[in-house]
Amino acid sequence: MRSKGYVTMLDPFQQIYGKRMGGLLFVPALMGEMFWAAAILSALGATISVIVDIDINISVIVSALIAIFYTLVGGLYSVAYTDVVQLFCIFIGLWISVPFAMTHPAVTDITVTAVEEVYKDPWLGSIRREDAWSWIDSFLLLILGGIPWQAYFQRVLSASSATYAQVLSILAAFGCLVMAIPSILIGAIGASTEWNQTAYGLPDPQTRNETDMILPIVLQYLCPPYISFFGLGAVSAAVMSSADSSVLSASSMFARNIYQLSFRQNASEREISLVMKITVFVFGAGATAMALLAKSVYGLWYLSSDLVYIVIFPQLLCVLFIKGTNTYGSVMGYILGLFLRISGGEPYLHLQALICYGDCYLDRNNIYLQRFPFKTLSMLVSFLTNIAISYLAKYLFEKGILSPKFDFLNAVVAKHSEENMDKTTLVKSDNINLSELAPVKPRHSITLGNTFVNKEAISDLDSSPESPELENKDL
Repeated sequence: MRSKGYVTMLDPFQQIYGKRMGGLLFVPALMGEMFWAAAILSALGATISVIVDIDINISVIVSALIAIFYTLVGGLYSVAYTDVVQLFCIFIGLWISVPFAMTHPAVTDITVTAVEEVYKDPWLGSIRREDAWSWIDSFLLLILGGIPWQAYFQRVLSASSATYAQVLSILAAFGCLVMAIPSILIGAIGASTEWNQTAYGLPDPQTRNETDMILPIVLQYLCPPYISFFGLGAVSAAVMSSADSSVLSASSMFARNIYQLSFRQNASEREISLVMKITVFVFGAGATAMALLAKSVYGLWYLSSDLVYIVIFPQLLCVLFIKGTNTYGSVMGYILGLFLRISGGEPYLHLQALICYGDCYLDRNNIYLQRFPFKTLSMLVSFLTNIAISYLAKYLFEKGILSPKFDFLNAVVAKHSEENMDKTTLVKSDNINLSELAPVKPRHSITLGNTFVNKEAISDLDSSPESPELENKDL
């Protein structure tokens, strides 16, 4: 994608499938970015409220305003440079808190509690045989579903070269592993603590259903106050780093793929920049409002991230690597994948399942949960449907079984229109016989390839009075 000069993740979709399909794929991409920004802003507010006695709403609004401000001022440059500082803050802030928390008197050796029951079941845990497919489903979703995000592509597509983009991606993978270690250790520390010996008291976080808040709880009750503020700085840096990237990603896709390519093809750079700044503010304000008002914002992000995996990932595979796919297959794959995912239900949103894929069971809220890997199944069905319908439509139109007037999406017949007509179409025409074409003496100074692609060479040639070919009237 970098070597082809794409600007956003949606560019290849609009190039191959058309503007309408690009706009349709913008919806799940936008949902993923917006709900992710809202979810982490909401988490930041909850974290600050645990460590510092500040109102949640104020902390969310201030953090969002800071991220939106420097994104508005500097765009991708400010996001990239602040990300470097924020990454450093995350790494130092989390790592510096680990030894203090681990050496607290109330904490038992985590290597012991990993395999032995001390205060609760071993924190290392185990996967039951009947849940194995569900774990594999989530495993594939996190790996493959983490690819088609504009927040990632805005980095690699702005890299200086395709090679550098590849190196950047591979190094980032190892960086993610390193950055995950302190989070795992802090979770293990939380599971190895006798909370009755701390100011937190009993019941423990698991009994209070506050396990998702274990990071700020460990920072607050197992670390000295000055270390807690270091950890809070790490969390704030992580949230603002992600929030600004998501807001910028959503605004860049809108400005480029919706506004410019769909409505204002001749828009100037200044106009596009203005639209981006407006949408940065609008999307930032929208994410902040959702963080403050929506009670199940994490559930919304969970569902939208599933849609990125099930809808956008197979479409990205097809548009880049499967030759011959078209808009008809893309639309059908989109619809079928979306239907299969929503019909599987979503417990975070209390969305009941319409289809039980194999083994289902009821949770405490009487919502059916799936053990079958239906998300990966939905992704594969979307992928195969795109290919099958694309080739079926291509066959029906090219063989004349369907009239060209039924190609209402202009995806097959219009592919070889006047501006895109290839030479095989010309040769097959009854109006042109190859034997009637006059022989042309080739010019040795200009190659055949340059004749078609180098317009400057042709214009210079036409303006040259010394050219013997131009002096030959019969030519």
